[in-house]
Amino acid sequence: MIDRRYFLAAGAALGILGTRAAAHDTGGAAQLPEKYQPRMVQIPASMNPGEIHVDPNRFALYWTMEGGQAMRYSVGVGRAGLYETGVFRIGAKKEWPSWTPTPNMIEREPEKYKKYEDGMEGGPDNPLGARALYLFEGTRDTYLRIHGTNAPSTIGTAVSNGCARLVNDHMIDLYERVPMETTVFLYPKLA
Repeated sequence: MIDRRYFLAAGAALGILGTRAAAHDTGGAAQLPEKYQPRMVQIPASMNPGEIHVDPNRFALYWTMEGGQAMRYSVGVGRAGLYETGVFRIGAKKEWPSWTPTPNMIEREPEKYKKYEDGMEGGPDNPLGARALYLFEGTRDTYLRIHGTNAPSTIGTAVSNGCARLVNDHMIDLYERVPMETTVFLYPKLA
């Protein structure tokens, strides 16, 4: 089992090594500053290829690959008190997913979410965006998602209800790379 020390050490290593990365052309999401564009970075050789690592302290998601490299995407993450850490697996993948706010979301902000308690069909205005990866613990859906968004201003911020979000263009790219059952590490926030 992965422990907190692994999260902290690997997260620190990803951040240090990520500063030397070269830019990568995304072919989209032109409204984002260059610093938020996906890029290849070096990672510790001890990290396995084919995993997702989310570092909320750097608003970064890493898709690990062979040769000690990872594709680094910029993300928005859960706001204070709603971001969860842990080790998960991709239990479902959906294109243009439907969305239903959780009971906790409705309870926290009924004025914002009550009208959607029966759900919202997938599409460009849906909060889950163009694609979503569903995070599971064993066979249980955690209701945590890695998903797209059409709100680029939320990238690099902690505003969501616990999920990690990428602009739709970047999410589509990640979605195509990531197979079912992929292991996902959500690192702790340090502050």
